[in-house]
Amino acid sequence: MDQPVSEEEQLEGPRRAALIELAQMPRPYGESAGPWLQNLNALLKRLCLARYPDSHCQTLSGRAWLAFLDTRCTAAGLTRWMVLVEGAYRPDCRLDDKTIDGLYAAVGTWIRKHV
Repeated sequence: MDQPVSEEEQLEGPRRAALIELAQMPRPYGESAGPWLQNLNALLKRLCLARYPDSHCQTLSGRAWLAFLDTRCTAAGLTRWMVLVEGAYRPDCRLDDKTIDGLYAAVGTWIRKHV
C-alpha cells in the first residue's frame, strides 16, 4: 500500500528544480540586469502559480507582487528588493555585485523556505 505523500514532499521536486534553474541563470555582473530580473520574476511566478493556483498571483505586479511573496516567506525579505520588479523596465539597468548577490540569495531563500 502506498503511503500518502506529504505536502512538504510534494514541494521538494519543484523546489529542487527551481533552485537548479536559479543556479544556472548567469548573474549579470557588469551587464544589463533586465533580462536576469525578468527571468527571476518568471521563475517565481511559475512556482507561485503551481503552489498557489487560486491566489491570482499572476495578476500582481510591483509592491503587491513583492508583498505576496513575503507573505509566503518573510525570511527572504523580497519587499526590500524593488529592483526585482522595476529593474526589468529600466533601459540598461545595471546592478552592483553586492545587489546581484543579495537578490540572488533572497530568491534562493524564498524558493527553499516558502510555505
